[in-house]
Amino acid sequence: MIPQNSLISLEFNKLLEIIAQYAKSDASKSAILNITPLSNKQEIENRFACIEDIMRMSQKAMPLDILPFRDIEPLLQKVQPKDAVPEAVELVWLMELLSSAYNAATQIRVGAGLKPAPTTAINELIKNLTGMPELLNILKRSIDKDGGILDSASPELSELRREKRRIETKIRKSLEDITRDENTAVFLQDNFITQRSGRWVIPVRMDSKGHVQGVVHDVSRTGETAFIEPISIIGLSNELENIIADEKAEEIRILKELGLQIRKQADEIKDEFRTLVYLDMLKSIAMFADRFRMQIPEINEQSILKLSKARHPLLLYSAVQKNRIKDVVPIDVNIGEDKSVMVITGPNAGGKTVTIKTIGLLSVMALSGMPVPADSSITIPLFHNLLVDIGDRQSIADNLSTFTAHLSNMMEFLKKADSSTLVLIDELGTGTDPEEGAALACAILKELKGKGSLIFATTHLTDIKVFAHKTEGMANASMEFDHKTLAPLYRLRIGEPGQSFAIETAKRYGMPESIIESARIMLGKGRAELENLLHDLEQKRRHYENSVGDIKKHERELTEREEKLQRLLKDAEAKKKEIFAKAQRRKKSLQRPIKRYLKLLQMQKGR
Repeated sequence: MIPQNSLISLEFNKLLEIIAQYAKSDASKSAILNITPLSNKQEIENRFACIEDIMRMSQKAMPLDILPFRDIEPLLQKVQPKDAVPEAVELVWLMELLSSAYNAATQIRVGAGLKPAPTTAINELIKNLTGMPELLNILKRSIDKDGGILDSASPELSELRREKRRIETKIRKSLEDITRDENTAVFLQDNFITQRSGRWVIPVRMDSKGHVQGVVHDVSRTGETAFIEPISIIGLSNELENIIADEKAEEIRILKELGLQIRKQADEIKDEFRTLVYLDMLKSIAMFADRFRMQIPEINEQSILKLSKARHPLLLYSAVQKNRIKDVVPIDVNIGEDKSVMVITGPNAGGKTVTIKTIGLLSVMALSGMPVPADSSITIPLFHNLLVDIGDRQSIADNLSTFTAHLSNMMEFLKKADSSTLVLIDELGTGTDPEEGAALACAILKELKGKGSLIFATTHLTDIKVFAHKTEGMANASMEFDHKTLAPLYRLRIGEPGQSFAIETAKRYGMPESIIESARIMLGKGRAELENLLHDLEQKRRHYENSVGDIKKHERELTEREEKLQRLLKDAEAKKKEIFAKAQRRKKSLQRPIKRYLKLLQMQKGR
């Protein structure tokens, strides 16, 4: 089980919040926000397969469209008691769910005609996803989209409502006749018909209410109008109320019956709901992955981690929002076969921390069954523990300094690390005396390596760089720095340590030259020589790379020339054969008349 604090350190929760924006229900959003890495390789690969199928549907102009739906767990709980009466609007939510399930399953089954065909994984996922058409049809016949109960819900309800409309029409006609009667009209405030307290009434002037026989049900706010139910319609109104009561009772009976149907099929409904939530979660991941052209990684059990052109997904997301995607520099990492520890060095703000966060976050994404922003030739180890020490963890409440906070984490790491653990440590050995900190850091790296863990650590300490260089199974890597502009390039280079360039960085940010020179003097001759040596090594490496580039260029030119000569020789040979063939044909054409002439001479001599 990967610790939650490790996931938070890598900002996995922020990534999930972005993906959750694509979800079509609150339940799906919650499912996305609760995603954690999986420990079973088959389960991870099944999720990959489903997501790949969904992405392929989109690429084939058949995107999976999941209709919005709501959480129906409260409804299922509500109908558990016998004779429970669900709200009609809750049944609308159930209709939305079943309609969405039916629609999604139909799209995927139609997509089965795609080439290549969908995987077994997604077919297995939706094999029982039907939308429960029988129950859905009953609900559609009974409830409208606004939560009203339809006349078609039952014959009894239809008959009651027909009778209700008949009586209402009769009442309205009677009242209209009263308002048009000249003897009554003089006492009315207006000639409209309305309802008060569920009874049909006419507006009578307050000073004339004694002239219209009936029951006063309300008085206007001004006190000038009395709303009177004429005595002539009281019988019809009472009859109407009885019909309304019967209608209400029938509606309750219908809702109870629907509640009973739901209760009987609750387990099946739960399965439909959970499958749709999971499908919506996969679709949200697929949409996010599709937007940023992410790739499905390979999951291995050999502790090999290989990334090619990998980008940090949160930086990528932010860069796309600002239309500055080129600002996100990709990294390449390859470790795990003969080396299990990588020490990354380089300038401040040069990308060391972002690099190990990228490695960690992409690994977590892969183990969660998510495509990652990198090339397709990537492989991630199936680790079961992730130990992360990134950032300043000093705590006033716990009386921890930066060093003791890091030390506390290292002690925890040494207890928990094993051969299926990925360890990420930022600024290894800092927070105390550099020599003692470096010595302790080297000992920790050695111990973690002995446990078989895969380790990435950043540092500025020279002794750790030297230790990594000398120790078998460890590798140095560095973040590149532009010596001309004195600016970091954010590119990771494997195989050589880097310089911190603190003085150069200070110079770039405008530190006075006098302070820069004073710092160089204080740096000391030995340290300066080491930094110069690293600088010379980098220059030689660049010269070597340029030389290799020139050699490769010459090789390509020689290859092209050789291929051109081969083509010329082949053409010459073809022309040679063609000339020889023509000569042979010419020879034969010349020989034929000569042979005929000689034959003729022989015939003449024979006579």
